[in-house]
Amino acid sequence: MPTPASGPVNRAGLCPDPRNEGDTPIPPFDRNVPPRGPSGPRINEQIRISPVRLIGPEGEPLGIVPTSQALEMAREAGLDLVEVADKERPPVCKIMDFGKFKYTQSKKAHQKTHQQKVKEIRVRPKTGEHDIETKITQARKFLEHNDKVQVNVLFRGREMQHIEEGQRVMNQILEALANDSKLESPSRLEGKRMVALLAPKPGAKPAAKSAAKPEAKPAPGPKSAAKPEAKPDPGPKAEAKPSAPPVSAPASTPAPSPKPTS
Repeated sequence: MPTPASGPVNRAGLCPDPRNEGDTPIPPFDRNVPPRGPSGPRINEQIRISPVRLIGPEGEPLGIVPTSQALEMAREAGLDLVEVADKERPPVCKIMDFGKFKYTQSKKAHQKTHQQKVKEIRVRPKTGEHDIETKITQARKFLEHNDKVQVNVLFRGREMQHIEEGQRVMNQILEALANDSKLESPSRLEGKRMVALLAPKPGAKPAAKSAAKPEAKPAPGPKSAAKPEAKPDPGPKAEAKPSAPPVSAPASTPAPSPKPTS
């Protein structure tokens, strides 16, 4: 009699996996077990093992209690029973707000951690003082962002005959950054360049950015009554000189009347 394609049924009533014949039989699917997500701890009725080691909402240990009693205590508190250490025997469960717990875990997972990088600044033995100060400020910003700084002093041509000038520039930079960093690798000559490596100081806090605030103006006091402005004293008045009397036009004399003739 031919056997079915899935293989013969054993005494336990289980069929072997057709993909791996001869392996351990697969148990039948139990529809009564609540489905478990792809990741995450078991909660509430998903916890089948009893007893459990219980931790209270405030982190206080409550000892080993039956799972049913732990579920009842979680319901009374309006919280969930969450399995936090399933590898322990008995497993460790905690009474907590599972929704808040998931939100906190997802927020931590999405937080980006700062990856430390190595930044470089390059100078030459003949670099001017102003440019060196600019490079020092730039290196200080890198250290504040928790990055390492590699200081390079580059030599060209006959500058290799005056290495002491490059060492002077290197020492100037290292001394200026001594309070903001620690010397991880002292200055050394590598071919045609001098190299030193600085690392941020452990526990050093970034410098607070000072925002330029406008100067506070004094509050205006109570308004005083407006006083009339005092007019400047013109000084003693000069005595008025007597004005000359107006010259009147001479009176016109009447013409003599003609005498009558006899």
